[in-house]
Amino acid sequence: MKFSESWLRTFVDPACSGEDFSHLLTMAGLEVEAEESVAPAFDQVVVAQLLEVARHPGADRLSVCRVDVGSGEALQIVCGAPNAVAGIKVPCALSGAELPGGFRIKVAKVRGVDSAGMLCSAKELGIADDAAGLLVLAADAPVGEDIRRHLDLDDRLLTLKLTPNRADCLSLEGVAREVAALTGTPARFIEVEDVEPTIPTTRAVVLDAPDACPRYCGRVIAGVDASAPTPPWMSRRLERSGIRPISALVDITNYVMLEVGQPLHAFDNTRLQGSIHARMARAGEQIKLLNEQTLELQPDVLLIADDHRPVAMGGIMGGEESAISLATTEVFLESAFFAPTAIAGRARRYSFVSDASHRFERGVDFGGTRRALERATRLVLDICGGQSGPVSEGLARLPERRDVRLRPARVAKVLGLAFASERIGELLARLDLPFRKDQDDFIVTPPSYRFDLEIEEDLIEEVARLHGYENIPSPAPVGLLAMLPQTEQSRSRARIRQILADSGYQEVVNFAFVEEAWERDFADNRELIRLANPIASQLSVMRSTLIGGLVANVATNLKRRQSRARFFETGRSFFRDPQGGPVGGFRQPWKLTALAYGTAFPEQWACAARKVDFFDLKGDLELLLAPRQPHFEKASHPALHPGRSARVMVDGQAIGFLGELHPRWQQKYDLPLAPVLFEVDLDAVVMATLPRYAEVSRQPPVIRDMAMVVDQALEWQQLSAAMTANSPKIVREISLFDVYVGRGVDAGKKSLAFRIVMQDTQKTLQEAEVDAAMQQVVAYLQEAFAAQLRV
Repeated sequence: MKFSESWLRTFVDPACSGEDFSHLLTMAGLEVEAEESVAPAFDQVVVAQLLEVARHPGADRLSVCRVDVGSGEALQIVCGAPNAVAGIKVPCALSGAELPGGFRIKVAKVRGVDSAGMLCSAKELGIADDAAGLLVLAADAPVGEDIRRHLDLDDRLLTLKLTPNRADCLSLEGVAREVAALTGTPARFIEVEDVEPTIPTTRAVVLDAPDACPRYCGRVIAGVDASAPTPPWMSRRLERSGIRPISALVDITNYVMLEVGQPLHAFDNTRLQGSIHARMARAGEQIKLLNEQTLELQPDVLLIADDHRPVAMGGIMGGEESAISLATTEVFLESAFFAPTAIAGRARRYSFVSDASHRFERGVDFGGTRRALERATRLVLDICGGQSGPVSEGLARLPERRDVRLRPARVAKVLGLAFASERIGELLARLDLPFRKDQDDFIVTPPSYRFDLEIEEDLIEEVARLHGYENIPSPAPVGLLAMLPQTEQSRSRARIRQILADSGYQEVVNFAFVEEAWERDFADNRELIRLANPIASQLSVMRSTLIGGLVANVATNLKRRQSRARFFETGRSFFRDPQGGPVGGFRQPWKLTALAYGTAFPEQWACAARKVDFFDLKGDLELLLAPRQPHFEKASHPALHPGRSARVMVDGQAIGFLGELHPRWQQKYDLPLAPVLFEVDLDAVVMATLPRYAEVSRQPPVIRDMAMVVDQALEWQQLSAAMTANSPKIVREISLFDVYVGRGVDAGKKSLAFRIVMQDTQKTLQEAEVDAAMQQVVAYLQEAFAAQLRV
């Protein structure tokens, strides 16, 4: 909403001005988004009248003018404007004046003729971007008056950034009502009297869609002069409100809209046939609008039509076929109330917006429909002449304004500040909100122009606005804080993230909604959870795995020439749950996923470059789970390489998968190398074992190595677990340090070399005890796995 401050002050003129005035509006919720001066600084420019205009003796395009500037003596000024004629009044910059841009006027000779000033155009005064000649002033402009005062060039233009609920402030009267309430300054609204009809001509109004258009008023005005000039004061106010003057009839409708907030429309009455209907569009119906768009309408679009065709989109824009022109002599003036739900979104559907639709879809005062029509009628008669007929009105059920209860106790609870009952009543009265008392409560009936007042909190907001947000204290919040228990059986998620960061991974946060292809490729998910309203067409399903996001992160880094990447993410995954689930039939477990791509180490001189592999990620996962010992079982996963993937087991429970990305997906997602990744349940990673005391032996350890030949198919995980469970008590550690297949080992066999560490906490081990323990281990392997000692 853009308007002139001087126009607003004709309604209400508080003592504050400038920045204080803007601050007042902003703090009341009517944010002043921009403020600017009407004209740049200049001085010594006055209203002047051209007495004589003669041709310059030395230049065909120049004129020599005798000019009355109100000083009692005519000045001679040379002028090059094509519209310089005797008798007109124009701005004149006197000698010594400084115009915008630092241009100073002085007495000079122009082609040999003395010139004692400068006649000015609007562009030279900085009040227009272009000008074809001198700025011609009104014939009654007082000669000698300062042009800044005459044209009100010290005025300011304010632009309000209104929230959608404050449609009542899309007019000068609405803003004036707010300023009056905020400052206590009485407002002076326009007194509108009904225009007595002088001709019997009417046009019937039929409400075929009463829910969409419950009130429609119109009247015929005959004998108008559509070519009559718009008064300068009206043109000036329209221009300063951002509306270009067009013709007197159109300008009047725009002026009344800005003045009282009611959009109006003027039809050429001679182009209408029969009654005026407010109805919904029929399938396939078309209309050509004033903006020259031809639209094919849908059935939910409200139309204004005569008996034969549509003539306007209701509450949005008039039609071309019924438009007024400079030859119009008879108009049908419309003022109506259209339900916001019937207008909202209709103009944007056809890729345009209008001042009328902007107001109607937010809510227009249905109690002021007739008043706006009478105001516009009076202006038409005063400016364009003519005779008016009676008002034709169609009236159905108007919106009901339900009472809203305001409780002082609730005000105190919401605002944190107690208000006396008398103070609340005073603030409501300043807002012109009618109310009655019910003991301590206020029963408020919102007026017809306040569509935003529907619940108690709306009224509390009004109390806060008028009291002043800056006057509401802001005490520091007080709350009882308690330390959350942190048991030794769990670790914080922050600690988990820190361990991964210390291992060289970077944390990422991806969307929980992903591409449908990711779910098929990386999870083989056939029970997709689709989004009802996705933010992007491709991000249409909820993820059941975090792998897709990390693969996309790698692809993004490769496009930016980053050949090595390590990422991890913690987040929820989403599954349908036939048992009902904890949240509306869905499970949302937390997952931890990590991915490594490229070389195992950054490029350096200390070690040769090699690709990251399965065992690098296995080591990182073991570090993350320590001191718990994970086990790995050969298994398949939709996202992983069939021969290079494993299921992660902890305490006999499967917690996730580890492996190399499947070659199919490596090729599909354009990855030169195969990333290695793991995905595990975060709850399992957070769990920790309770510390247990174990005596540290002071005795020296005994280390023995041995090699056993076993079947090629025997897995080390199985063998290691069995040896650990069935070894003598003095055996502390068994580790594999060599695997050999080849010469000296039978086909289908492999040689595994173990290092066995033995130690006793109470004594030094004797050779016989060590030998006996080694023989027991060998005997167990021979019996359980048909192993042979390799010598």
